[in-house]
Amino acid sequence: MSIFKFPFFKKKQTNKIEHEINHTINLPEHIAIIMDGNGRWAKKRGLPRFAGHKEGMDNVKKIVQVANKHHIKILTLYAFSTENWKRPKKEVDYLMQLPKEFIHIYLPDLIKENVQIKTIGAFDLLPDHTKRAIEHAIDKTKDNDGLILNIALNYGSRHEIVQAIQHIAEDVQNKKYEIDAIDESVLSKYLFTSELKDPDLLIRTSGEKRLSNFLLWQSAYTEFWFTDVYWPDFNEDVFEQALIDYQNRKRRFGGL
Repeated sequence: MSIFKFPFFKKKQTNKIEHEINHTINLPEHIAIIMDGNGRWAKKRGLPRFAGHKEGMDNVKKIVQVANKHHIKILTLYAFSTENWKRPKKEVDYLMQLPKEFIHIYLPDLIKENVQIKTIGAFDLLPDHTKRAIEHAIDKTKDNDGLILNIALNYGSRHEIVQAIQHIAEDVQNKKYEIDAIDESVLSKYLFTSELKDPDLLIRTSGEKRLSNFLLWQSAYTEFWFTDVYWPDFNEDVFEQALIDYQNRKRRFGGL
C-alpha cells in the first residue's frame, strides 16, 4: 500500500485548504491600515529615518496591488496625522514631499489598475505642492471604478468629529435640522468618510496597539489586527494572515 493513502496525509492536505483565503465569503470590503514602524525599520538597519519613510512609501504600491488581488474595495492608509506636525521640521518637510514623489512614480500604474484615489483630512492646511500633487492624482483617477485608495493626510479623528459637530450646529441654527433629528446617521454624513462605508478590518503594524486618533467614530465595530512587522516589511504573506484571521471571526455588532 502506498504511504500516501494513510489518513494523516489527507488530514494535512485538508488543513492546508482550510487556511487558504476563501474569496467567496466573508472578505472585508474596507481595510484601514496604520502604517507604523518606518523609523524603527530604518534604525534597525543603521539608516536615517528618511530611508524608512521612502521604503514605506514604496510599500504602499505593493500593498495596493495585493489588496486589488484579493478584491478589497476600499483601502484607507494613515499617512500623516494632525499630531505628526510635532516632528522635526526636516522630517515633516520630507513627509510632505512623499505624496508628490509617490504620484510621480506610481500614478500611471494605479491608473492601469483602475484605482481611484481619495483623501481624508484637513486638506487645506497642507503645503501647496502637496495639495497640487494630490489634486492631480484625484483628477486623473476620478473615473476609475476599482479599488478606492483613500489616503488619510493631515487627519485626526477628534478634529474630524469636532468639525462635524460645528457644521451640524450651524445647520441646526439655520433650521436645516431640528435637534431631535440629529442621530448617528446624520453625524456620519458630516465626517470626511461620508461617502465610504466604515472599515471592516483595521490593521496596525510595528507592534503598537492603539488607534492614535484614527477613525475613532468609524471603528466602533471594526475588527482590529495587530502585527509586530514594521510597515516596510508588511508584505503579501502578512496581509493574507490578517485576511484569514478576519475570515475566522464572527462579527455580531452587539447582538448574539
